[in-house]
Amino acid sequence: MPYTASSTRYQNMEYRRCGKSGLKLSAVSLGLWHNFGDVDVPDNFRSTLKLAFDSGITHFDLANNYGPPPGSAEENFGRILHEDFKSYRDELIISSKAGYTMWDGPYGDWGSKKYLVSSLDQSLKRMKIDYVDIFYHHRPDPETPLEETMGALDLIVRQGKALYVGISNYHPEEAAKAIQILKDLGTPCLIHQPKYSMFERWVETEGLLDLLEQEGVGCIPFSPLAQGMLTNKYLHGIPEDSRAARTTGALQEDHLTPEKLDQIKKLNQLAGQRNQSLAQMALSWILKDERVTSVLIGASKPAQLADSLKCLDNTVFSEEELKAINDILG
Repeated sequence: MPYTASSTRYQNMEYRRCGKSGLKLSAVSLGLWHNFGDVDVPDNFRSTLKLAFDSGITHFDLANNYGPPPGSAEENFGRILHEDFKSYRDELIISSKAGYTMWDGPYGDWGSKKYLVSSLDQSLKRMKIDYVDIFYHHRPDPETPLEETMGALDLIVRQGKALYVGISNYHPEEAAKAIQILKDLGTPCLIHQPKYSMFERWVETEGLLDLLEQEGVGCIPFSPLAQGMLTNKYLHGIPEDSRAARTTGALQEDHLTPEKLDQIKKLNQLAGQRNQSLAQMALSWILKDERVTSVLIGASKPAQLADSLKCLDNTVFSEEELKAINDILG
């Protein structure tokens, strides 16, 4: 049966203006980093994408290397876009990125104009679209002049291959320089995508959120659940099939120290007092800050996405709750 989106999809989602731009994003965005590659189940991620859009999520976040294998998330998303979402393209914000290793040789990584332009051309072919709504530089390049990298983003917009551009993983000093270069070029930086969670708060302590507010740039944190640590997954130890039990990956077993596990249990108790799961509270905690445009979540199945979306039911924290969280986190 042809897919028809829910007629009530915009009723329960909050939409936040992205910095000082004319663009609004759904308060929750869906990231396709994992769970949408060739190793995953097509019917599962198709159902997840449909539920997301039916729930008011309009922003779908990809990158050239998402999968696994790299590139497969864009290919799979592009196929579903044309089979199910083609008539809704103008209601979608599709983003992609380049900055990490994608192909062999000196032109398949980092931040040169050669790499960024070539990578986006490949992404557009994989997704079978004419443009992305947002194109990010995925991480700072310590060797390529920042003027070249930002100049490539400016060029991509002028070529009509992206409507907006952003940066990711930039710390305040380098972010300020990038934002200024883009401003001078006439292609403002729309948004910044930093890693941010209760367990990783450098965007506060280093002043990134203050900088983005001052410059009128949006913010969309990734990894808000700290690779699953801010869920109920580790409340009773480390499951054998969890990320922490694997020998490779971003989350290692030694990250889950007794002190960290104690924090997780105490945060879970506080979440229960708010009638939320730990994951819901962690997402709500990100969204409590008006400087945050959207929070980027992943979902391995529709039920997980539906559960995460309940974070929107309560994004207000009392002073006592915020103090309790800070006390727990030390």
